[in-house]
Amino acid sequence: MKRRDFLALLGGATGWALGAEAPQADTIKRVGLLRVGPAPKEWIESFRQGLRDHGLVEGQGYSVELGLADRAAQIPEVLAQLVRRKVDVIVASGVPSVLPARDGAGTIPVVFIFSGDPVAMRLAASLARPGGNLTGVTVMDSAVTAKRFQLLKELLPGLSVAALVLRTQGPENTRYIEEARRAERDLGLQVQVLTVRDADDLARALDTAKNVRALVVVGDAQFTTARARIAELALKHRLPTMFTHGAMVEAGGLMSYGPDYRELYRQAADHVHKILQGAKPGDIPIEQPTRFEQVINVRTAKALGLTIPSILLMNATHVIE
Repeated sequence: MKRRDFLALLGGATGWALGAEAPQADTIKRVGLLRVGPAPKEWIESFRQGLRDHGLVEGQGYSVELGLADRAAQIPEVLAQLVRRKVDVIVASGVPSVLPARDGAGTIPVVFIFSGDPVAMRLAASLARPGGNLTGVTVMDSAVTAKRFQLLKELLPGLSVAALVLRTQGPENTRYIEEARRAERDLGLQVQVLTVRDADDLARALDTAKNVRALVVVGDAQFTTARARIAELALKHRLPTMFTHGAMVEAGGLMSYGPDYRELYRQAADHVHKILQGAKPGDIPIEQPTRFEQVINVRTAKALGLTIPSILLMNATHVIE
């Protein structure tokens, strides 16, 4: 794989440039961003604002090295590039980035933003005192899988068969499936598990899935990058969708229930600031979301021929008209 295939310049979307083009003064700290595909621009802007809140101005206090992979399998190679560039801290954004960062960052501190359990995945000794070389922000996303099926059931009382969409080799897949089985028992629902590599693989899976009437798609950077494509596929198959964050709904998905990722990126900026000031990541507590939000896309509901119950609209944090 050539360097240009995975080190990308986001340009106007974020205003970030590669560190090689930033001022090279000794005072400039280099922050590496590791993930599959670019993050939604509003997430990145929240990260930048978080650093500005601490007096860190891009191009003066810090520069950013972007390590963006097309696919999860490319993350280790992208990470190796960031390590060779000797960044001061790596922000591992999204599930596919976290384990490679743990194993391949060496002595470079890592701040993660992802949806897994860092203790169960052996990223940290505990949330309060991680130890080691990693800290960050986590969602513990699998724990609310049953809640997402419940919200779908409230929208579609007659729903009998739904699918849980997982990424192949997702480290939390077993936990997601356990929660889906609990939803089956509690809601009288049959859940089919669709494990896919990417959006193209999802297209093939939906073509062969039997009797599925709705989708719950787990949080994963591979899926976030393909959010418009996934929304398009769901609409093509007339499938209501439930996602983990609002960016998926803004791209055409039907509903989401989960944290505001803009806030998570701002929290991650606090961690980065502390590390750049000399704190050890193992001494910085891992943070979790302070609130969850429910986002509903009424336009998508109309396209699917659905009427959103008033109770769901009343409880929604944000409604896209």
